[in-house]
Amino acid sequence: MPARVTTLKELAASLGLSITTVSRALAGHRQIALKTRERVVQAARQAGYVPNTAARTLVSGRSGFVGLVLPIRGPNLVDSFLGEFVTGLGEGLVAHGSDLILATAAQDQAELAVLRHVVESGRADGVVVTRIAEVDERLAYLRRRGFPFVAHGRLLDNDFDYNWLDTDGAHAFGEAFDMLYDLGHRHFGLVTISEPMTFRHLRQDGLAAAIARRGDPSVRLDVATAPRFDRGARIQAVNRMLQRPDRPTAIVALFDELALTVMEEAARAGLTVPRDLSVIGFDNVVASAYAPPGLTTFDASIRQCAREIADMLLTVIAEKSAAPLTRLIRPTLVPRASHGPAPLTRS
Repeated sequence: MPARVTTLKELAASLGLSITTVSRALAGHRQIALKTRERVVQAARQAGYVPNTAARTLVSGRSGFVGLVLPIRGPNLVDSFLGEFVTGLGEGLVAHGSDLILATAAQDQAELAVLRHVVESGRADGVVVTRIAEVDERLAYLRRRGFPFVAHGRLLDNDFDYNWLDTDGAHAFGEAFDMLYDLGHRHFGLVTISEPMTFRHLRQDGLAAAIARRGDPSVRLDVATAPRFDRGARIQAVNRMLQRPDRPTAIVALFDELALTVMEEAARAGLTVPRDLSVIGFDNVVASAYAPPGLTTFDASIRQCAREIADMLLTVIAEKSAAPLTRLIRPTLVPRASHGPAPLTRS
């Protein structure tokens, strides 16, 4: 077991490196070779060395922290996406010797106000912004402020330069339609949200484009919409679709939580998935594999995306590159038992 060290000088001496090199390695500077950074971080952990954040901030002008604003939606809300994302983000940051600050925004508190506090207090060197709206005041503020950030998602405005990573939901929803169409389905349902989120817009556009490409006048699409965090309204919207005498034979949901609600309500209505109704989701949250009979979905690699966003943000902080960093990831279809051929007795 290595001897415990309490100062940067002691850690540098134990490694045979200069204090400057060790300090920069712990801060994740790209000027330091990756192997050296990894060696320094590992040695620091083994020796129980914890950097003095106040001293590091005075010397480098950086805190070593990255911020994320966490909206509080209510005591009964389970958010599988956010749990995966925060885990991956923390993993990505700690691998480079940085840490994550979670700043909570209460239900009655504007997320932008909390974000401003994180930025202007100097507690974070950069921030990650999730769930991007079609027009997002958070990104506009960060850009005006010149503060390092990476967005998980995109704006509709292509002329707005910024750093982002996103999954190609439009392609996934087109793929879902084509697969179901080839299985004989012609009457489709879409369960979506009412909020103006960019991912909603892109996924719905992908579905609409796939329908248009077929040019088949027999294809029908019904849409059920509800506020994202209103479970009661969501259940009502789903049931209105399921209880129609000419209900769809296949439903595509904007994300897995909506798809799981569809399967739950279908079971209550006496429908069998996929014999009576095919269902497809998006995200591949843990529950999707266990909800009977197993939800067909698209794996958005949430945890890995968050790790990559951490790496992108630390690059932005260290290099301050003028060129925006962008990446579009294609999600992978995860076929399970919730989809199948269209019922023979239905159109």
